[in-house]
Amino acid sequence: MELPKFLIADNSDFPDKIFILHTDYPRFLLDVETDEVEWFEDLSDEEDAEDFDTEVAALIELALDFYDKEMAELEGDE
Repeated sequence: MELPKFLIADNSDFPDKIFILHTDYPRFLLDVETDEVEWFEDLSDEEDAEDFDTEVAALIELALDFYDKEMAELEGDE
């Protein structure tokens, strides 16, 4: 099955939170409000890589762009 790169997620245990789930490597869950990231991979080897911070920043920016686009589409449907 082909998965979308990003998914919007919420949970009734956290009614005021919205998350973005990144389904490709490196998989992570991003709290949209706080920009906190929970990684699902062990990235200890990657963290030493020269471009790691740049790649992470780009992924988080893509996730937030996805969120903004999805919210704009939902607002357009109303």
